[in-house]
This record gives sequence, structure tokens and C-alpha cells, in this order.
Amino acid sequence: MELTLADLEIGDVATIESFDVEQLPMKLIEMGCLPGNRVNLLQVAPSNDPLYLNISGSFLAIRRETAVQIIVRK
Repeated sequence: MELTLADLEIGDVATIESFDVEQLPMKLIEMGCLPGNRVNLLQVAPSNDPLYLNISGSFLAIRRETAVQIIVRK
């Protein structure tokens, strides 16, 4: 079973494995959401969406619908 960003728990650190470039907003790629980069889930909004992440020093908030498209490895 593939693990996605949306599956992480607060405090988890993982490495981005892959994603479909056509499905991911270019802004995320520009901010470091690239295969091989480390990602740390910092917080989740009370409504469970969005997710607040640190990706290789960039702090990002992304929607859960985007997070499920990013495959990671713990």
C-alpha cells in the first residue's frame, strides 16, 4: 500500500517519493515539493484540512485533496 502525505500523523517525517506532475500545482514544485526532499507534518487544521508542512525549509499549507496525490516513504 502506498503512503501519501495525507496519511502522515503530526510530527511524522517522510521523504517524497513521487507524484503526478500534471496534478500538482506548479507553486508546490517551485517551493520544494520534489522527489527526494524531506517533509514534516507540523499541524492539521481543526477541520482536518489543510495540512501545515515543512518541506526542506519551506513552510506550506496544502489541501488534503492535493496531499493524497503525493507519495511518501517514512
